[in-house]
Amino acid sequence: MNPLNNLTSISRTTEVNAVAGRIIAEYEKTDWSSDTHLTGIFNLLKPKNEILTGAINRIKAESDLEEKDEIRDEKIRSVYYIILGFMHHPDLAIKTAAQEVDKVFEHFGLELINQSYATESSLVASLLIEFSNTSLQPSIAALPGLNQLIMELTAAQTEFEAASVNYEEEKAEEGTKENASAIKKEVVVIINEKLVVYLRAMIQVDETKYGELTRTTTQIIDDNNIIVKKRKKKPEPIV
Repeated sequence: MNPLNNLTSISRTTEVNAVAGRIIAEYEKTDWSSDTHLTGIFNLLKPKNEILTGAINRIKAESDLEEKDEIRDEKIRSVYYIILGFMHHPDLAIKTAAQEVDKVFEHFGLELINQSYATESSLVASLLIEFSNTSLQPSIAALPGLNQLIMELTAAQTEFEAASVNYEEEKAEEGTKENASAIKKEVVVIINEKLVVYLRAMIQVDETKYGELTRTTTQIIDDNNIIVKKRKKKPEPIV
């Protein structure tokens, strides 16, 4: 049997989370209640890895929120520039229509994209209400492409709000717990300094009982370490 190696500490947070999850799944295939030391190790590993999963979900939710905000900002810029362009159009009817629409937009200004998420959301919601005003519809219709951009901005606003709710839920669930990087280190310590050390000893004592769990754990860790080694030539922690 291949030696049971330590899980490399420079594994990504998501990789450590996945490794721990796979090891836990293998452990739960067998009734280990007679081994209080092993069950004690997994009683530490399981809840800690669940916390890590929650922290990763928050990071993903935050990243998604940033992405949705960037999309929304781009739509706002597009609306601004199309109005600005039509204000210099040689056709007087189009130019006049653009000026009417700009009177509404200028109350909010392009700088609204530099506001906080909450403030920007409130301003965009107000801007869209103004754009939906019946009296403004003829002017919007006179500017080719503007109505489509307003629809796209509306969709971007809706998607941002949904992402914002998801982020707040994940953040509330995580509460004041440690960040993902710190939790990852704790999971690695439990695996390397407790589980690996224990299995190395017990496989020598009772191969029949501990063989399958040890072999599977060895394979899971080795598979991960190979991926990390291929990706990085020098140690560089990645969250």
